[in-house]
Amino acid sequence: QVQVMESGGGLVQPGGSLRLSCVASGPMLGINALRWYRQAPGKQRELVAAMNSDGMTDYAEFVRGRFTISRDDAETTLTLQMNNLEIDDTGVYYCRITAVTEDMPRGYAFWGQGTQVTVSS
Repeated sequence: QVQVMESGGGLVQPGGSLRLSCVASGPMLGINALRWYRQAPGKQRELVAAMNSDGMTDYAEFVRGRFTISRDDAETTLTLQMNNLEIDDTGVYYCRITAVTEDMPRGYAFWGQGTQVTVSS
């Protein structure tokens, strides 16, 4: 069973920085896509940043230039570096890994439980 776990959330003042990490473990044959989502209170979950298997990245307009998605050389940890945080960045941040497994040869999206990010003065 593939498991995804996020960490690194917390409380930060506006203008501050946080670094989120996501670790995927389990019997994966490959990873097709990696994404960070967030969900603010009372709002729908929204895509924040994405990386495909080639390493190409894309960002939501509201975080472009402030957030950076990256993957370590061992390709086991996905990171979201968040700089110049704003109050509207508050929410639960989720990691989604689309991985190929023996049971899911066309890929399946595995979600983490989320990590809380609170931006407040």
